[in-house]
Amino acid sequence: MTTRRVSVLMGGMSAERTVSLASGRNVAEALRGLGHDVRCIDAGPDLLAIVSDLQAHRPDVVFNAMHGRFGEDGSIQGVLDWMGIAYTHSGVRASATAMDKDAARMVFMAAGLPVATGLVMTPAQLEPADPMPAPYVVKPLNEGSSVGVEIIRPGSNRRATVAAEWTFGGQMLVEEYIPGRELTVGVLEDSALTVTDITPTGSGPSFYDYQAKYASGGSRHELPARIHPAAFERARELALAAHRALGCRGASRTDFRYDDSAGADMPGRLVILETNTQPGMTPTSLLPEQAQAACGMDYATLCQWMIDHATCRT
Repeated sequence: MTTRRVSVLMGGMSAERTVSLASGRNVAEALRGLGHDVRCIDAGPDLLAIVSDLQAHRPDVVFNAMHGRFGEDGSIQGVLDWMGIAYTHSGVRASATAMDKDAARMVFMAAGLPVATGLVMTPAQLEPADPMPAPYVVKPLNEGSSVGVEIIRPGSNRRATVAAEWTFGGQMLVEEYIPGRELTVGVLEDSALTVTDITPTGSGPSFYDYQAKYASGGSRHELPARIHPAAFERARELALAAHRALGCRGASRTDFRYDDSAGADMPGRLVILETNTQPGMTPTSLLPEQAQAACGMDYATLCQWMIDHATCRT
């Protein structure tokens, strides 16, 4: 194994800053344990400082452990392309498209992949009336980790409050609520891993929200998921198809809702929620679990795989 100079970009300015710092610290520790020369960069609002650090230390590869806006949406990817530095995960186009939930929906629909019925609207349009029969889901267009996601249920008075207190930009995505279970499938380049069934265990919302994702004990992960075999394989096929349709590189993870209300003897309805171009790398994250279960790849080996697949897009 060749020892490399690796800069780990972490932190950022999005609502997922804390998660990114946790991912970055874990990645840095793992890569140092493998003998690499690792430098951590807490990416704050001063872009010039980030560029100056990269210019001064000129890493062989950047491990992008940032999440959310500016780190996952193509912004920092464009800077690294400009500088001619190899980096992990997807490039500008795939990152920007996947981060924009409506743009990703358009790509998935064009590729014949299943998505929920939905529409983009403003908070002012949402406030006076339900845009579709409840229950339905309201989510920001460009946040990750379920930040800002709300379920509007029949008889709820939350709709007007959500609209009035909206702080995630001038538009929102409203989608039909798909009953059932939350599933996820990781992809490493051209291989879909396994299927994880995620069950929130806390007292909060009955979906995989921010707390369930990152709090210790916030969710239970069952892998491989105990679902109909045809649905299991279909989820893996769809995750790989979504990865390819977006033009992703390296690792990604696609999240689904799975409506199995017809019974365990029938394959249920699978709907793509989103594809994450930079899956979390915290101790509770799903991709490391799947890599271990499906490939026998421990955390450090997964980090090594990611820098081995880092590329420069110039």
